[in-house]
Amino acid sequence: MTDHPILITGGTGKVGGRTVSHLAPKGVPVRVGSRSRTPCFDWRDPATWDTALEGVQRAFIVPYDGELLTRPFVRRAEELGVERVVLLSGRGADVPGYASEDSAAGRTHIDGEDAVRNCGLEWTIVRPAWFAQNFSEGFFRDAVLAGELRLPAGDGAAAFVDAEDIAAVAAAALTEDTHVGETYELSGPRALTVREVTSLISEATGRTVRYVSLAHGEFVAELVSEGWPTAEAEDYADAVGPIRRGMDGHLSDGVHRALGRPARDVAQWVKDAAAAGAWRA
Repeated sequence: MTDHPILITGGTGKVGGRTVSHLAPKGVPVRVGSRSRTPCFDWRDPATWDTALEGVQRAFIVPYDGELLTRPFVRRAEELGVERVVLLSGRGADVPGYASEDSAAGRTHIDGEDAVRNCGLEWTIVRPAWFAQNFSEGFFRDAVLAGELRLPAGDGAAAFVDAEDIAAVAAAALTEDTHVGETYELSGPRALTVREVTSLISEATGRTVRYVSLAHGEFVAELVSEGWPTAEAEDYADAVGPIRRGMDGHLSDGVHRALGRPARDVAQWVKDAAAAGAWRA
C-alpha cells in the first residue's frame, strides 16, 4: 500500500484536508484531489478522473453535493484498479423524512451509498452529524462574526461532531483492514441546541453571539432577499430542518467503534477553536 498514493477527493476541504493531515504520520503517500493541484481533479470534468486515479489503490470520496457523480466515479475507479473506497456520506441518508425528496445533497448521498455498497471494491461509509466546524469555517461563520445567527432550527438539538474526528475515522478506514464493510454513524458525545453552541462561543470569545430562530419560509425569504437563488435557499433550509424536527439529536457510537476512544465534546472544541483565533474578524 505504501507504494501507491491514496487519493483524497475534496482534499483541501474541511474533512478532506484534515484527512490528509491524519494520513501524514502513517507514512503513506497522498494525492490531494483538487482543481488547484497537479494532477488536477475536478468532479465536474470526468476527463480529470483518470489522471487523478492513476496508480491509486485506495480513495476517499468526498462527493459533489447536488450531482450524481459518485456512481460513475466509483465505476471508473474500479476499472482502473482501485481496491478500496471510503465514502463521506451524511446523517439521515437512510432515514425516511429526514430530507426533502427534492434535497440535492440527499440525492447525492443516497445514490452514492448505493453505488458503493454494490460495487466490487472494499468499502466503508462514514455518516457524520453536523460538523462543529460549520460555526468556525463553514455556513455559520460570517453570521457568528456578525453577532447574530438566524436559522430555521427552532429549539432542536444536534450532536455536532468535530471534523477532526471524522477525518481520523476516514484515515483509519483507508489504512486499516478492520473497517471494511462498516457504516460508521459519527456524532459528538452530546447534543446541543444552536443557542447553546452560540452561548459557548460567546463565553469563549467574549463577543456576543445571538441565535434567532426563524420559520422555514422566513429563512428562505431572507436568503432570497440577499440574492440567493430560491432553489439554493430552499436546500439550505431543508438541510437545517431535521434539527428543528428533532431528528439530529441522537448520539452515535461510530467514533468509538472506529477509533476506540470517545468523540470530542463541542465545548472543548469551542475553547480550542477560540484560542486558535477561529472567530477573530
